[in-house]
Amino acid sequence: MILGYAYPWDFSGDPAAATRAAELGCDTVVLAATYHASRTVSPLHPTRRVVEVPVSAVYLPLRPEAWRGRRLAPSGPGAPGGVAAFGEARSALDAAGLDTAAWIVVTHHDELGRANPDLVVRNAFGDPYSYALCPSSPEVREYAATLVTEVVATSEVDRVVLEACGPMGLAHGGVHDKVEFANLAGVAVDLLSICFCASCATRFAARGLDADELARDVRGAFASAVPSVGEALGEDVARAVRDTRAELAADLQLAVLDALAPTVTVTIHGSATPGATGSFPEVGAAVLGRVGAVVANAWHESSAASEIAGLARLMGEGAHLGAYLRLDRGWDDAAIGARVAQYASAGVDEWHLYHLGLLSADGLEVARRLIEAVHDRDKS
Repeated sequence: MILGYAYPWDFSGDPAAATRAAELGCDTVVLAATYHASRTVSPLHPTRRVVEVPVSAVYLPLRPEAWRGRRLAPSGPGAPGGVAAFGEARSALDAAGLDTAAWIVVTHHDELGRANPDLVVRNAFGDPYSYALCPSSPEVREYAATLVTEVVATSEVDRVVLEACGPMGLAHGGVHDKVEFANLAGVAVDLLSICFCASCATRFAARGLDADELARDVRGAFASAVPSVGEALGEDVARAVRDTRAELAADLQLAVLDALAPTVTVTIHGSATPGATGSFPEVGAAVLGRVGAVVANAWHESSAASEIAGLARLMGEGAHLGAYLRLDRGWDDAAIGARVAQYASAGVDEWHLYHLGLLSADGLEVARRLIEAVHDRDKS
């Protein structure tokens, strides 16, 4: 199956966009029902090139009764089309003969964290990550479950694709981020992605870890050149931290799954890497046994194969394995053939293409050739 990702505003004011997606060879368009703040370029839009979205938003009508009395409630629209944007885009996709899945960004929210600093991820130095709602809190899990059920109820889709359905870490795909200039080693990023909010401290205590002592150890290890979290904290402590974080991710993911009707197919972006955070958080066997598909982060050739292989080892029968592909660079004809063969041999049977509204004409041509390679392999 070929799935192309898109924002609702990719279709606003561009009557050819849905036809372009169909002619490309997509089966389904994964359309953002919620999304964080962003600035995007639309290379093929007939009247505009840059869209600035200043806030996290929902692109469907919000039902006030679902959120009344709650501290956490999603924001209104922040991009062209407003709350009607999802519905209008879906109508265009329906007319072009394409299915629509609702793309939901779960814990990445730019405003709610600033308004509720006690509910965000907080590192060992006490620094809050305002974009990162921490799913250790029952209020965050309740927000996530309500968000996905409301998107389904309002959009009437039968498939949702969940991004950031777990804890966010240091890496942040938003604002004018300058983290890369610190040249942090991987272990430093991992250490700064461990949350020490009040709810997470309680979880650590339940596993025999003192959060204050652990935070001191993390701060002390941050400046050292250790190659792994295990060496930084000690293997027993590192294992307890990993188990706590795996439990944290699973609690959120299972809360969302429990809230959805069994008729809704759930696709989740995830990783088999212990402690993984961000857009592709750790997913375990209990969650994988209940979803229709899991999508590995295959943006980077250096890590794509290991991400796919890790999920393939965990998956049971019946679920589909997807590869999330960034097609704007590094895809000559040789790369297309080699990677399609490699990923398909590892079990990939869904191809998630990023991103229909962001790619130039050259990028869409790469997508077209990749889709042809997938179909040729399926026929052989």
